[in-house]
Formats: sequence, C-alpha cells, structure tokens
Amino acid sequence: MQSTHNKIKSAILDSMKGEIIFSSNFSKYGTEVAVRHVFSRLCKEGFLIRLSAGIYLYPEIDKEIGAIYPSIEKIAKEIAKQEKARIIPTGVYALNALGLSTQIPMRVVFLTDGTPRMINIEGEASIKFKKTAPKYLAFKSKLISLIVFAFREIGENKATDEQLEKVKNLLKNEKKEIITKDLLLAPVWVKNTILKLLTNE
Repeated sequence: MQSTHNKIKSAILDSMKGEIIFSSNFSKYGTEVAVRHVFSRLCKEGFLIRLSAGIYLYPEIDKEIGAIYPSIEKIAKEIAKQEKARIIPTGVYALNALGLSTQIPMRVVFLTDGTPRMINIEGEASIKFKKTAPKYLAFKSKLISLIVFAFREIGENKATDEQLEKVKNLLKNEKKEIITKDLLLAPVWVKNTILKLLTNE
C-alpha cells in the first residue's frame, strides 16, 4: 500500500501547476499530524511552497525567475472558495486595481460574509478578512464595488482631478442600469460623486 506521503504527493500531481493547495483537503489520507508532516516534508523537497498555515502552492517554475507566485487576490479568492464565502476588496487594493494609485499593497483587507481573520502570507504580505453587512457584498458589478471602496479610501472631496477623470472613463464600460442599482449600496457622498461624473460625461 502507498504511504500517506506518496498518496498525498500523487494526488497533488493530478493538480495543475500554480494551483493553491489546502492541507485540510487531504484528511482522508491520514491523521492531522501525519498530513501536516507530509506537507512539511514536501516543502523541504521543494515540491510545494508554504504560503501560510495550511495553505500551499504547487508552483509553476519559470526557467529565469523561478517559482511564479499567485497574486494576493488569487490567494484570497481561493480561501473564500474553500470557505464558500463571498469577498470584496477594499482600501489601497481597490485604488491600485483601478489604476488610481501605483502603490502595491502588501496588506490587503477584504470584506466577507465568511470567517473574520488575519492570514499572514510568507514574506511580508497579509490578508485580512473583515466581517461585513450583506449589502456590501451585493454589488452586481465588480467595477462599481471597486470604485465605491476606492472613493471611501480616498475620502470625501479628496479625489484629484486625474483620479476623477480615470473613474469617469472607467464608468463608460459599465451599463447604466447596473450602475444605478449598485449605487443604492454606496454612501450618499460616493453616490453623488459618481452621479456627478456621469452627468458631466
């Protein structure tokens, strides 16, 4: 019979390179302690890369740059999928995603209806899942949700002309009926700011 180590390694080999692996999904192959030891050994072998407690990367290797790491958003999405939870990015991450800031956040906050917690990623990155009201997860448009939380990060009446112009151009890519419905979920001042941009189009 195959050892726990070989069973787990064989199962991971069936995955695609670049996939994020959760050790909790391998409990059928042995006790919690045995599975944890196997994952630790697979990391020492260079077969896996530990991202955080119980979260690993089956790395895709580039000949020049080595292991290709997933984005913070991809890791967050996989964790949310694992928990069957919804998430929405906020703060500096929303600004960067929209091109309103060149700052690349290493500490990202996602609103969620799942378990609130902080996950430290190997290195200096971290993901914080913050419990929120269901309405903040009800946006139909990812673009509108990013814009709303980007404005909340910037602050009322603090957006630059350049930032407002970029948002105005981004809004041209979204259907107005969706914008109208999603703005019902936004703070009044954010809603008014976006409506003003649409009016001045």
